[in-house]
This record gives sequence, C-alpha cells and structure tokens, in this order.
Amino acid sequence: MSETNVDATTPARPEPRPKRRRHLIRTLGGSLREYRKPSIMAPVFVTVESILEILIPTIVASLIDRGISGASMPAILKFGLMLFICSLCSLTCGFLAGRYAAIAAAGFAKNLRKDQFDKVQAFGFTNIDRFSTGSIITRLTTDVTNLQNAYGMMIRMGFRAPIMVVAAWIFSFRISPSISMVFLACVPVLAIGLCGLIVIVHPVFERVFHTYDVLNNVVDENLQGIRVVKSYNRESHEIGKFDRISGLIFKDFMKAERIMSLNGPLMMVCVYASMLLISWMGARQIVASGNNAALGLTTGDLTALVTYAMQILMSMMMLSMVFVMFIISQASAERICQVLNEESTVTDPARPIMTVADGSVDFEHVSFRYGEKSEKPVLDDIDLTIRSGMTVGIVGGTGSAKSSLVQLVPRLYDVTEGSLKVGGVDVRDYGLKVLRDQVAMVLQKNVLFAGTIADNLRWGNPDATDEDIRHACRLAQADGFIRELPDGYDTYIEQGGTNVSGGQRQRLCIARALLKKPRILILDDSTSAVDTKTDKLIREALRHEIPHTTKIIIAQRIASVQDSDMILVMDAGRIAAAGTHDELLETCDEYRSIYESQTRNQAQPEGLQ
Repeated sequence: MSETNVDATTPARPEPRPKRRRHLIRTLGGSLREYRKPSIMAPVFVTVESILEILIPTIVASLIDRGISGASMPAILKFGLMLFICSLCSLTCGFLAGRYAAIAAAGFAKNLRKDQFDKVQAFGFTNIDRFSTGSIITRLTTDVTNLQNAYGMMIRMGFRAPIMVVAAWIFSFRISPSISMVFLACVPVLAIGLCGLIVIVHPVFERVFHTYDVLNNVVDENLQGIRVVKSYNRESHEIGKFDRISGLIFKDFMKAERIMSLNGPLMMVCVYASMLLISWMGARQIVASGNNAALGLTTGDLTALVTYAMQILMSMMMLSMVFVMFIISQASAERICQVLNEESTVTDPARPIMTVADGSVDFEHVSFRYGEKSEKPVLDDIDLTIRSGMTVGIVGGTGSAKSSLVQLVPRLYDVTEGSLKVGGVDVRDYGLKVLRDQVAMVLQKNVLFAGTIADNLRWGNPDATDEDIRHACRLAQADGFIRELPDGYDTYIEQGGTNVSGGQRQRLCIARALLKKPRILILDDSTSAVDTKTDKLIREALRHEIPHTTKIIIAQRIASVQDSDMILVMDAGRIAAAGTHDELLETCDEYRSIYESQTRNQAQPEGLQ
C-alpha cells in the first residue's frame, strides 16, 4: 500500500505547529531512557567550555595592555598562565562534551530504531496495511540517522551557540557599548533570513522523504522479483523506473540545497559587515583616546572585541547549521512519530483468557472490512459452525475472500461486525499469544528465514527435539528430500528460502506449523506447489496423526478437499454452499463446474494417449 494512504488518515485540519512540536518532543523524548544522563552531561560541559572561551579574549586583552604594552614580565607570566589553564580546561570540557554527545545521539538512535521495530511487531495487519515496506525501512534507517545527527548537534551546538552569543555580547558591551550594538543589528537580519529558509525548504524535504519511500519500495520489489525480471528481460525497464524516481530525489535535493545555500552568503555578509564596522569604529576610538584605557578604547580592547565578534558570528553560523539540520530532521521526526503513535488495531483485553478449551470455531453473523471507508464488506454475514477436530475445505474463485475468512481466526484482523469464537470464547477475549499459539497457519506464499532447516522448523516450537522435528517432517513429506541434502537438517537456508523449491518450502512450512501442536491448523492453499500424490500423503498423515486438531484447508484443487467433513464454496465474501463432496456435486452448480473442469483436464492426457 502506498504512503499516500498514511497521509489520508491524518486530520483534515492539522493541529497548530507549536502544539505539534511539543507532541513530537514528548513522543521522541520517551526513547532517550538510559541516555538521559549523557544528554544532560553534554550541555553541562558545553556550558563550561563556552564560559572559558568567553574569558580567554578578556585575558588576552589584559595580557596585551598590562603585559606587552606595559612592558611588565610578571603580568605577562600571570596572564599567560591564566590563558594556558583556561585553554586546557576548555579543551578538556570540549572533549568530554563531544564524548557524551556522541553517546547520547547514538543511543537515542538505537532506542528509536528499537521502539519503531517493536511497535511494528505489535501491529495488526490493518496497521501494517497503512505503511508500505519501503516507508518503514526509510523510517528505521534514513529518518533515524537524520534525527541522530540533529540531536547530536542540538545538545552541543544548540547549547553552545546561544551561550556564546549572549555571553560574548555582554563582555563586548562592557568594553564598548556603541561597538557592541553592531552585533544586535545582525540578529534581525539573520533571524528573518533563517525563518524564510525554514518556511520554503521544509515542504521540499517532506516530499523528498516520501519519494525515498517509493524508491525503497521499487528496490524491494525488484529484489523480491529479480527472477521474474530476468526471465522477461525487463532489466532496462526496472533501471528506467529506478532512474526516474532517483531523478526526482535529485531534483528535490538540488532545489533544497540551492535554497539552503543562501544561508552561507547571508552569514558572510553579516560577518564581513560587522568586522568592517568594528575595525572602523574601534580604530577611531583608539586614535581619539590615544590608546589610554582611562580615556577610551585600547589595542587590547579592540583585539578582544574582534575576537568576540568572531565568536558571536561563528556562533550565529553554528545556529544556522542547527536550523538547517532541524529543518531536515523535522520531517523525519514527524514520520517516526507516525509509527510510534500508531495504535495497534489488535490488542490484548484487560483480563485475557489464558486457555483455549478446544479447536471449535463459530462465526456468528461475521462481517469484515479492511478499512472504515470501504464501500463494500469483504465478508458479509458469515454464519458458520466448525466442530473441534473437523476437517473443513474451502474453495472459490479468486477474490472470493477465502484467505480473509481464515485470517480472522488468529486475529490477524478483527471482525468488523458479529462475533468469532474459538473454543466457545470470543477471540477478542483471549490473550494474543495464547490464541496464536493454538492456531497454526501455513500460507501459500511461504516464508523461510536465513538459517539452517532445523532453525527454521524450531520457529514452531523452540524446545522441539531432533526427533520431534523429524516426525513433523515425515508428516509433511519433507523428511525424504531433507535427508538427500548434503548437510541434512543442518543445511543452510538462504533468506526467503531461495535455495529450495516452492514445493519444498511449502512442506517445510507445514512441518513448522505441526511442531506447534495446535488445536487449529489452517492451510491456505499451502500444497499448491506439490504434486497430487504428495498432497494426498500429507492429508492422510494429518487425518491419522492429528485427528483431534481442527483442520481448515483452502485449495484450488478439489482433490485436496474432497475428503473433508465439510466443504465451503465461497463467492463474493459469502458462503454460497456448504456440504460434503457428494452433496455439493448434486446441489451446487459452481462446485460441480470446478470439479468437472479439473477432472476433465486430468483425464485429457490419458485420452490423447
């Protein structure tokens, strides 16, 4: 689902920006946790460093006026020693401030990634549908990195620059009130310029990060389907698609950088204008006073003023850099907070039931919609009773909502209307872990993770013994091909299971589900890639080995479900017919049509022979 769906869920009237910023700070602040101390220590050392740097020009002025101009060696030694001590202490505080800031920023980023990932793991499928894969990846990587850099700058430069500006201006005002007013004239010029840049650039960066989401989606889709791309010789098409989106990011970044590049010239105009005015006004005052401190400005005072001017203007430049980073990170912060503030649609009840009595399933007038704005329900008034231990087959055309029906059982989605009961209890009254431990689901699109075959199988039961694993694989008809592999159950599976066939993946996933020893086993077209003989052997093994487990089998082949205790024929989100294989052949035209077409196709090769 595209990122625009996330935007569509936001209020039509956004909350005022100051309130939204407070909300962002409060949300992101929760990820500091154990890094609050370094976050406090960094500004403390920055403050001490800044105060010492402010004292240094005053000490230099005294060194020039009392030591050098006054030809006093004791004064030179005294102020020289003070200068050395202040410089050494400032250097030490700067080092400690940088160390604590690096720890705080890196730790903050680590917690942000963890908090987002934990939040995504707790999402229901409805929540996951609101975010694209590429969008979540961008938020966990690029957006977190932007916030890490911004936070590191803020707890150092963000504290240092204001202290330096204010303290340096106070010290310069003590030396010459008239010259110190030059600095104040620069402040409104810079403030207006920086605010203008923020207003113009922020929407551009927001657009850039949305485009990053699209780019990540394209890369993810290409890598997932790389075999199809190569099979159809569509490499040039995919390269062109990537280049177009990458070009959009380039154009937006170029536009943003062009606008932000005005920040440098604006700062330098203020710097050079201030230096010229200070030099001109200071020189006039020194000539008028005859370099006499009692009558006016001295050479040492002018040196201090020039240093304070550079400190103030460099601090203003630091502030402008912080502002630039703030502009970039604000869009990232808002996107991260969207994930952190997203409330899962599937949650544990206040007092969850911790035991599933049996594998019975009751749909009581159940209706379901994927979204609140959906015009038509996906499932409409489903009324169905499945006794514990039954084998139920489900057939129907594409889009008939077969998968949607079974995904409600383990609460991957919640029903919109009506009630769904497992073991006589509404599924919303169970603890999620308890319910899902008793419902094993094998999907048509099976997923294996990087690791050995044994590691993958133990997802079903981490405590399973080697014999448990082999037994489950024998039931799933997987033991044979596993033993033929060079390393057997220790064979390494590549990410996504790309080094085994589709049928082998399906059988491994069935074995993994059986290791859970569930009360309800759902096979969602999960034998589509195996031959009919293996399919039959799997069904026979399930019937004899786990007779008390409720088995719900979705299949395209009638042969996969014809031995079921009950077969459902789904059509447009409704149960069009229900009964045994023989009953449906007599009463349901659609079922009979599917059966005849499949048996005719199977018999055709024999007739040709």
